[in-house]
Amino acid sequence: MHLAGVTSHPTGAWVTQQARNLVVTMGGALSTRRFLIRDRDTKFTDTFDEVFRSEGIRVIRAPVRAPQANAYAERWVGTLRRECLDWILILDRRNLEAVVREYLEHYNTHRPHRGLDLRPPCPELAELGSTPVARRQGVRRQDRLGGLIHEYTMAA
Repeated sequence: MHLAGVTSHPTGAWVTQQARNLVVTMGGALSTRRFLIRDRDTKFTDTFDEVFRSEGIRVIRAPVRAPQANAYAERWVGTLRRECLDWILILDRRNLEAVVREYLEHYNTHRPHRGLDLRPPCPELAELGSTPVARRQGVRRQDRLGGLIHEYTMAA
């Protein structure tokens, strides 16, 4: 998962710019993607779609009133809310962005995913030199988001 940006008033131009930023950030990693499934919100303009088409990605619009058609995105939003945002008081946009970025790092590098045999999607990005909070019998624990999330690794 990637956080493109946070705003309280997204527009078509803003969403398109976030798509461009994502293409630049991901570089060649985006070439392995074949489809982009999006809803029918009017913020997703033709220029937004063209950003992904120019990268060889086919843009598919989800059917009207069919949240199951984009189940992965719906599941992600639910996971973010249940595991993170329901437990933290968000003060402003900058605070929200910091919390979501921290959760995304955990989600992408440490959180087990059933579809990946309980492995994280990007374990190679995990920081092995992070400061542990506790050590017991060869296991290190690192707290994230003020102790809301605990990550465990084997001690060296």
